[in-house]
Amino acid sequence: MDVREYIRLCCVKRGNITEAELARRTGQTPQNMNNKYKRNTFKISELEKVANALNADLKIVFVDRDTGEPIE
Repeated sequence: MDVREYIRLCCVKRGNITEAELARRTGQTPQNMNNKYKRNTFKISELEKVANALNADLKIVFVDRDTGEPIE
């Protein structure tokens, strides 16, 4: 699953928030947000804004490729 798919899934779970609405909530234009999706060029600070707009916390986890378990 790529970043766009994951963000869309979260938007659906948060009440079908549209991409345009999410862009507005994060202080971006829909076009700018769409460009970030296409290029997969989100900065961590931007993902934090997305999480905040979805009333969530951002958690980044590295996962062991062999076991599938988070590296803690």
